[in-house]
Amino acid sequence: MTDDVRNIVLGVIAAGISATLGWLARTYLWRRKLRRKQAFFGLPGNSECLLVVNRDAGGDGAVHRHDVFALLELSALIKDCSAHAQILSHDIAQQGFGERTEFCVGGPVSNRRMAAHLHSLLPGVKVNTDAEPGPDRGAFQIGSERYRAEKGVAEYVLLARLTAGQEARPVFLFCGQQAITNQAASRYLARNFERLSRKHGNNSFCLLLKVVNSQAYGPDVLELVADVTRAAQAPVPPPRTSHRAAG
Repeated sequence: MTDDVRNIVLGVIAAGISATLGWLARTYLWRRKLRRKQAFFGLPGNSECLLVVNRDAGGDGAVHRHDVFALLELSALIKDCSAHAQILSHDIAQQGFGERTEFCVGGPVSNRRMAAHLHSLLPGVKVNTDAEPGPDRGAFQIGSERYRAEKGVAEYVLLARLTAGQEARPVFLFCGQQAITNQAASRYLARNFERLSRKHGNNSFCLLLKVVNSQAYGPDVLELVADVTRAAQAPVPPPRTSHRAAG
């Protein structure tokens, strides 16, 4: 074997080794990223989860189109985790939480299960559900702060990841003042779950987001207002009762 042939053979072998090592490194990093994503969403491979949808309060019982877009965003996340989703209407999803990951979309007026989750898991959040029009209709009360909706100008949505224990699967809440805010929150989660995972790990959190000028920009302009986890999870103190001394 001449020196030229030997150099060619060694070059081919070195290139093959480098390509193999590069492929192994990329595969390792991809699998590690996938495992982190699966852990954050509570969706190991071939697992099942729930997509709980509301009904358009102003329509004929169909799901609002912006909520459909939210479901599409979430379906892509679920597929990326190699998991499977079951879609249930809010009025028939009568089961506990923690066994399967759940994504619950819609406000407490149109989503009965959302109302139950807020009451049980986020007792510090109150949503004005008055049917009569007014400035406080749909407003969020979180602790001592109130957040009113200005339709098409500034609308708020709660994005929460909540668990009932270390081994329990999480519940993700997308509770918005308008359907378009639910879509914005699901998109925010899809784009920022890695950052959220680094910051919160697999712990519970509740974020207040604001959709800005939706009448012009749709769900695309979104601001993080605050991390309201502590205030949202704080139990509401019982009302005071007065006791008169016996005369």
